[in-house]
Amino acid sequence: MSYLWVYVTAGSRDEAVAIGRQVVAARLAACANVLDGMRSLYWWGGEIEEESEAVLILKTRESLLAPLVEKVKSLHSYDCPCVIALPILGGNPDYLQWLADETGEAAR
Repeated sequence: MSYLWVYVTAGSRDEAVAIGRQVVAARLAACANVLDGMRSLYWWGGEIEEESEAVLILKTRESLLAPLVEKVKSLHSYDCPCVIALPILGGNPDYLQWLADETGEAAR
């Protein structure tokens, strides 16, 4: 089974928490972590923008990535939200089993 670490940015801590709560409730991720106080610099509309954002980190199974991305997009305030996935190459086997259990068919 393959696992992912999904990185999402949000316009505020409250938005990140709300998205994280719904994604976890839907069993599309086993866990959501919110890191507030990030400063982002990025190109948008031909200009360099600078904004405060929050980071949302989601842990999930690779097979759930497409529905997870769609759920985040449906809840997000941005026109083009950052939702990117990185492979989890290894880790605590007990934690990875918990991740599988909490996002598996039996949990739904």
